[in-house]
Formats: sequence, C-alpha cells, structure tokens
Amino acid sequence: MRFHENTYVAVQFRRLAAKRGRKRAIVALGHSLLVTGYYLLRKQCLYQDLGAGYFDRINAEGLKRYLVKRLESLGQKVTLEAREGAA
Repeated sequence: MRFHENTYVAVQFRRLAAKRGRKRAIVALGHSLLVTGYYLLRKQCLYQDLGAGYFDRINAEGLKRYLVKRLESLGQKVTLEAREGAA
C-alpha cells in the first residue's frame, strides 16, 4: 500500500502499523476510508485532507512532554524556550 508521504492517511497508516502491525493497519485503514467515503457521499461534500501534522497538532502539549521525557531518559538536559513569532 503506497500513499503520498505527507497526508493524513499515510501518517495514520504508519501510526497504526507501528502499534498493531502492517496487516492490521491495512484493515483498520480500509475501514477508516470506507467510513470516510460513506460520509462524503451522504453529505455530498468534498474530502479535505487534515495533513501530515494533524496528530501532532491535536495534542501538542502531550507530544512536547513525551519528547522532553524521552530526551531526559537518554541523559540529556532539556530546556524549552518559545521561538519569537511562534504561535
């Protein structure tokens, strides 16, 4: 199965494959695509991709905590500073 690398579907597949394995990820992704297709047809609207960064955006604080904890477990001292102009 091959998707463009920077789409919601590709990122969803990689996340599922890492947790459940490739075969189960394909079945789960197929289900997700069928449900999405059903609602698109039912509501007669166009598909808008959420983007590759969707999962990072929905839980940005949790991701930040996880990555800091991971670096600290590798023996690094971590100090976070907000960039100028960052939202």
